Amino acid sequence: MLFRALLLALGLVVVSLPASAEIKAVATFSILGNLLAEVAGDKVAVSVVVGPDMDAHAYQPRPGDARALAEAQVLVSNGLGFEGWIDRLAKAAPFKGKAIVATTGVVTLKAGADHGHSHDHGADPHCWQDVQRVRTYVANIARGLADADPPNAASYRERAEAFDRRLVELDAWVKEEIAKVPADKRRAITGHDSFRYFSSAYGVKFQSPRGYNTSSEPSARDVAALIRAAREQRIKALFVENMTNPGLIDQIARESGAVVGPRLYTDALSGPDGPAPTYEKMMRHNVTALVAGMLKN
Repeated sequence: MLFRALLLALGLVVVSLPASAEIKAVATFSILGNLLAEVAGDKVAVSVVVGPDMDAHAYQPRPGDARALAEAQVLVSNGLGFEGWIDRLAKAAPFKGKAIVATTGVVTLKAGADHGHSHDHGADPHCWQDVQRVRTYVANIARGLADADPPNAASYRERAEAFDRRLVELDAWVKEEIAKVPADKRRAITGHDSFRYFSSAYGVKFQSPRGYNTSSEPSARDVAALIRAAREQRIKALFVENMTNPGLIDQIARESGAVVGPRLYTDALSGPDGPAPTYEKMMRHNVTALVAGMLKN
């Protein structure tokens, strides 16, 4: 860094940096990891604590996670209490770099009273289910990377702007797809309550047998009420997320006559060979599945 600063001071252009000069950044879970990688490009070595198809709610950090954080210059977290373990992990590492909270400045929605999980200010942390809010995530990541690595600030800004243009297109596409479903059919049942932002942004009503803590167990009364609602409202669109046990949704399907659709990706991406290896592909996969299911209502 000192050598680079000296060259810049002398007015010389640094064409490239050796790989060892990359800054290291850690994202708390796979969706953030993809957003970070899109902005970072080849200027940052990105690692993720909670990988694809893994549940960040129930994650237990490992020694390797502390080592990765101790070596990192940047940490990107969702905030709003989503990663209940991150403060302890950062302290144990210890992490001394730039902390980027992706939800900074995002307008939040209140969590349901039955979520079974403690979150900051009672806010629902699943803001990424609204593409417009993810645009703020990307701006926060770009700003944080620029602060941590000023020589590459222009690169981060350019990549964030290009990504933002794609997100604008993605948001418009989601709205066009949902509009194909008559308003009275825009209903679905999912394994846990993580679609509050999607519902607000795109006009789909979701019900679920449990709050957004994937380890919470709904009561028999809750499940019976959902089965009754599925029958009365003729909801055929049932979905299981990639991290939740399908047993409850299967039970509701059997007893209501509904059909379980393709697996949705809500709190984690799929692996590279799955249908949702990036945020953009995750949203397109989820929306396509939801629309097909809701048209059967």
